[in-house]
Amino acid sequence: MSQFPPHSTDSNSSTTDVTPVVALKELVSRLHREQNKIQDLLSSLGFALRSFNNLNQFLELIPLMATRVTDAEGSALFLYKPNGQIRLEQLHWQDTQQRKIIRKALETASSQITLLSNSGPAAISTGILDDQMHAVLGPDVQIFGTAILVKHTERGWLYVLSRDPEYSWTETRQKLVRLVADQTAVAIDNDELSVELRKKERLDQELEIGAEIQRRLLPRQCPNIPGLSIAARCKPANQVGGDYYDFIPTNQNQLKSKPQASPENASWGLVIGDVMGKGVPAGLIMTMLRGMLRGEVLHGNSPAGILQNLNRVMYADLENSHRFVTMFYSEYDPQTRILSYSNAAHNPPLWWHAATKTVSQLDTLGMLIGLDANSEYENAQAQLEVGDTVIYYTDGLTDAAAAGGDRFDEDNFVTSFRTACKYCNSPQEIVEYLFDQVEQFIGSDKRNTDDMTLVVMQIV
Repeated sequence: MSQFPPHSTDSNSSTTDVTPVVALKELVSRLHREQNKIQDLLSSLGFALRSFNNLNQFLELIPLMATRVTDAEGSALFLYKPNGQIRLEQLHWQDTQQRKIIRKALETASSQITLLSNSGPAAISTGILDDQMHAVLGPDVQIFGTAILVKHTERGWLYVLSRDPEYSWTETRQKLVRLVADQTAVAIDNDELSVELRKKERLDQELEIGAEIQRRLLPRQCPNIPGLSIAARCKPANQVGGDYYDFIPTNQNQLKSKPQASPENASWGLVIGDVMGKGVPAGLIMTMLRGMLRGEVLHGNSPAGILQNLNRVMYADLENSHRFVTMFYSEYDPQTRILSYSNAAHNPPLWWHAATKTVSQLDTLGMLIGLDANSEYENAQAQLEVGDTVIYYTDGLTDAAAAGGDRFDEDNFVTSFRTACKYCNSPQEIVEYLFDQVEQFIGSDKRNTDDMTLVVMQIV
């Protein structure tokens, strides 16, 4: 007999040596396929995050993705309600027959937390949810979870579930489910930002509507009053402002009762006011004030009587809103060039005397409108001459502040007004010059913080 082993034995030995190599290749190939599968799943989740506008649609994918990337049997997404309590948001379980049982068990777990504690998310982080899930699912189900953090605030938990006793919460699985949880947090944050953006857009639309209404309530153009040249500008700090000015014909009733009366001889009310504060509340009060004032003017009272009645009518509403109004009301008679006026603590208009080239103030004693229901006001008159100029203004112009904090103040304003009266050829040029002076003082990189209104009337 031969002393050598058969040739077939050498072949078996060679096959035995090759088998580990093949197995290793198959293992590498399987791992590569698993890696590609995970990458595809996470890529799909990222695409969904960019594409979905509906948060609920995106959240439906989360437990499915968490299950697949971690090779678990199921996954559950819990989110906190606004009051801090918890609810089962989404569930995925591979066995459809058991899904209803698992869902009921998990809903029971979350409801037990609601019954146990009203202290909010802090109670969840102490392990209460884990304990309840173990209690309702039993010891055969492996439970692993990670928190969903939105801007460092705990907003829920993402769990993976498995009945495999060999299943373990490996470092790789932790990283993968953390990625899914982070994508969930981004989606929640994006949705909340989108909601806030829509609210802001609606608010901006409402503010724009309010601003448009207010613009329509302010005079679109200055009236043609015999012997007067008028210009005006109102620059609110926000979309809606609290400054007010108006031109009101004071003898409409007389024109109606006496058709032969000439409208050219009609006297006109010129008024400027400032509601304390800015924005929508001040704008609403200004709108209400305008209607009330126009009604008072029709009664034919003196300027002081008009302010007194307006104060009584507006007192209750202004007191409730904790706001007050300054106002200067005047009436100009084109036939006599007499300006009758009364002041309710507003910035006194400035009067340029053309003959003497000096500036004086038009002022009377009077309290803020809305401060005291029984306030009384004074009447006064000024005899204007050809070339005289009167400006009505609000404190947004004199209180305008530069970057360093210095204010334009009354002295600078009077000086600028005096210069404008000497060198400007019309009220419109005066308006433009004074606004330019204030805006140059503020600086081009700084916006006005208060409403600015200016009315200029000049005897021609």
